Amino acid sequence: MTKASEIMTEDVATIRGSATVAQAVKLMKLKGLHSLIVDRRTEEDAYGIVTDTDITKKVVAFGKDPNQVRVYEVMTKPCIVVNPDLAVEYVARLFAQTGIDRAPVIKGELLGIVSMHDILTKSDFLNNPRVPLLEKALQQEISNARAVCAANGGDSEACAAAWEAVNEVEAELAFCKGQPPAQTAFEEYKVASDLAIAAT
Repeated sequence: MTKASEIMTEDVATIRGSATVAQAVKLMKLKGLHSLIVDRRTEEDAYGIVTDTDITKKVVAFGKDPNQVRVYEVMTKPCIVVNPDLAVEYVARLFAQTGIDRAPVIKGELLGIVSMHDILTKSDFLNNPRVPLLEKALQQEISNARAVCAANGGDSEACAAAWEAVNEVEAELAFCKGQPPAQTAFEEYKVASDLAIAAT
């Protein structure tokens, strides 16, 4: 599964909150960027972000002089940040839920920036969509749990641990699909076990 650190852009341009919007626009043009990360003043401070959309909506749309408006007046701070170890599908979900299209990648310090464009062009979602992988993993865990329970008994700790592993994968799959299963794999197993016991 692709992580944010694998698709992020490491070359990040930063700017001070006290800089003018005109300076920010010049830097964006020079670097060919749509956003700049606003530097922290201290280690306890939060990172900010200023985007071309911020400038368009808050400066250009109102005819303000970009030489008189400061970055801190139009930036978002604190901005939403991404952990470099976060899987790409969760970065995409974060973007969808918050309405943003890019975020700095931070783990103690600024490591890069990840955008929707990065997700579409650099991740492996076309070849490795998450749901089919989880469905395959779930079937493997169910098979394993049945084998463990057959070998150790349905009331054993090993059996309970094996079904707990099934529950974890099943919960992740349900989360990705956005809906719980009608009946859990464990519930299906218990029904089948009870029927087998009743038949003997």
